[in-house]
Amino acid sequence: MRLLGQPNSINVRKVLWTCVELNLEPNIEHWGGTEDNHATSSPDFRAVNPKGLVPVLIDRNTALSESNTICRYLAARENRADLLPVALVERATVEAWMDWQQTELNNTWRAAFMGLVRHDRAYSDVVSQQASANAWNEQMSLLDTHLANSGSFVCGDAFTLADIVLALSVNRWEMTPITKPSLSNIAAWMEHLSSRPGFQLHCRNGVP
Repeated sequence: MRLLGQPNSINVRKVLWTCVELNLEPNIEHWGGTEDNHATSSPDFRAVNPKGLVPVLIDRNTALSESNTICRYLAARENRADLLPVALVERATVEAWMDWQQTELNNTWRAAFMGLVRHDRAYSDVVSQQASANAWNEQMSLLDTHLANSGSFVCGDAFTLADIVLALSVNRWEMTPITKPSLSNIAAWMEHLSSRPGFQLHCRNGVP
């Protein structure tokens, strides 16, 4: 099993944490660097993933892209119904929070994170950064309200893939220099996760 991508990428780290939970150790190939032979725009990489994005998981003769899809694939491959339930309603609940993380939550932080942490000139506009920070805080407050009533984890009393992908987004929020509301339920949930080796290695590891 091969995992293509940079270990400091938030989406690669989702997969790496999932692998820790599954006791899997894929061979990591560093794609996404600046050298031509490691660039995701290179013909070699595009032949594997035409989207030109990491991570990519290669399992035997199958190449999979999209981080949340890879996480779901691995949990199902290892028959880990605790991480990804088999029952339709429970599984849909986990997948709904994973989809929300990818489509709603992550879209709010782009200008704030890229401008204030990555110092990308394309996101240097202060007004756009503040609007992004405000939208990000609103979504985080939504998650905090949910966690007040969800149980120990995002989808109840069992740890699932939803906790992995959302914790990585929360870690990025925590490390971005914006004014943030005090969200006690998120803080307690992150502390609850902190004993997990995958959290320590690939989530709260000093990388936003």
